[in-house]
Order: sequence, then structure tokens, then C-alpha cells
Amino acid sequence: MQTVQMTLDEKLVRSVDRVVKKIHTTRSAFTRDALRDALAKFNVARLERQHHKGYEIHPVNKAEFSVWEDEQAWGDE
Repeated sequence: MQTVQMTLDEKLVRSVDRVVKKIHTTRSAFTRDALRDALAKFNVARLERQHHKGYEIHPVNKAEFSVWEDEQAWGDE
């Protein structure tokens, strides 16, 4: 692991300290989890933008998914 120095405002540090005390962890562990979550959220947003861009370039045609309508199983029907 690498030690990283960060500058945070005092209110944020106090808020983090209250939370880590309640959940019995450390600032570092809490921050690592928060950064992992932020990176995952960033990657999902990036993939969604790529997906959207792909459909702008190649829009869905009306019949594209209709072939699957007969394949749907709805239980006792």
C-alpha cells in the first residue's frame, strides 16, 4: 500500500470521523471504500455513455427485437 497525503476541509473530516466511529473502521479504510465506489460509478457512467453513443451511431430498428416476442414465457399462458 502507498501512503497518500490529502487536504480535506474540517467539516468533511468531522463527518467522516463520526461515521467511521459508528461503523468501527478507520478513515483510511472508509476512504479506500469510498474511492472504489466512486471509481466503479465513474466506470458505469463511462460505459453508459459509450452505449448511448453506439445507439446514436446505430439506432435500433423497429424489428430488431420483435423476433424475441414469441420466445417470452409468461408462466401459465
